[in-house]
Amino acid sequence: MKLFQGLFSKNDGVKVGAPMAGKLVSIKEVSDPTFSDEILGKGAAVIPTDNRIYAPMDGVVSTIFPTGHAVAVTGNGGEEILIHIGLDTVKLNGKHFTIHAAAGQEVKKGDLLLEADVEQIKAEGYDIITPIVICNSDDFAEILMEEPREILQGDDILTLRKS
Repeated sequence: MKLFQGLFSKNDGVKVGAPMAGKLVSIKEVSDPTFSDEILGKGAAVIPTDNRIYAPMDGVVSTIFPTGHAVAVTGNGGEEILIHIGLDTVKLNGKHFTIHAAAGQEVKKGDLLLEADVEQIKAEGYDIITPIVICNSDDFAEILMEEPREILQGDDILTLRKS
């Protein structure tokens, strides 16, 4: 029977979960053109209401910046996901960020990766909008974002389809 399951099943694609709670918005709303012009890849953005950043899917932490402002996870299907907390926050040199994961670490969807004190980051004048970018967007025929809305951590925000 398994032979026929793949033949008749619909390709629902791979789901990417929200790495944090907040408001889901289009990546086009990010004021930095590196993200809004999709130079690094297609994706979505979240205006966070929570300080904790979690793995958006099962995979491996491929990169974690020493400043804690960004992390990349490679999904088990090869999906390359960059989570960049705020804009220009690299300039904080790690202030207001706590790292809970390491490069090479296997993670499950929902595992804690980082903490960012978003209120303190805002108080220092930084935009806290958080782009979630599929860095290997060209590997996918479609990258669909869910409707903009308030979301909880783990809610599906993107669907990636190879064909």
